Amino acid sequence: MPEKNFHLSRRHFLGLTAVAVLPLSACQTTIQTPGKVAGASAAAASNVQAIRSTNGLSGLNADPTLERAASQQAAYMASAGQMAHTTGWGRSFASRVRDNEIHGLAAENIAVGRMNIDQLFARWMASPPHRRNMLDPHFTRFGLAYAESTNGSAERYWALVLAS
Repeated sequence: MPEKNFHLSRRHFLGLTAVAVLPLSACQTTIQTPGKVAGASAAAASNVQAIRSTNGLSGLNADPTLERAASQQAAYMASAGQMAHTTGWGRSFASRVRDNEIHGLAAENIAVGRMNIDQLFARWMASPPHRRNMLDPHFTRFGLAYAESTNGSAERYWALVLAS
C-alpha cells in the first residue's frame, strides 16, 4: 500500500496505545498453539449496529479482510498468553493493516476474558478509548475474531478491527 494512503491520526494512535481497562493475563515466555480461532463478525453484527444506531451513527459492514486481520491478532495473543497490540516479533498494528491491504483509517480494540459477545461490547463501551473507536463516524467496516486460550480454559482473546 502506498504510504500516502495510510493515515493514522493522533487520536487513533492514542486510542490504539491506550492502556486497556480490561483484565490482562500473565505474560508467558514461550509461544504455544492457541485453541480454536474463529471469526465472530456475523455473530456481533447486531451488537455493532445497536451501539452505532443508539449513538446516531450509521452501521458498519462486516468485512472478511478485517476479520482475517482480527483473527491473526487474536491467535497471536492466545499463543503468547498476553494481550498486546504489538506481537513479540515486533509486528505492530500498522504493519498488520499494511500487510492485509487495509486502506484508510483503522483502529483495533482487544480484550481477554471469559465473556460472551454482549459482555465484550459492554466492556469496550465502558472504556473511553475503546468507545471512541467504536463510535468513530469515519469507520464503515469491522471484523471481529477470537482465539481460545492455550490452557484449555474458557478464556478468549478478542480482536476487533475497524476501518473506513
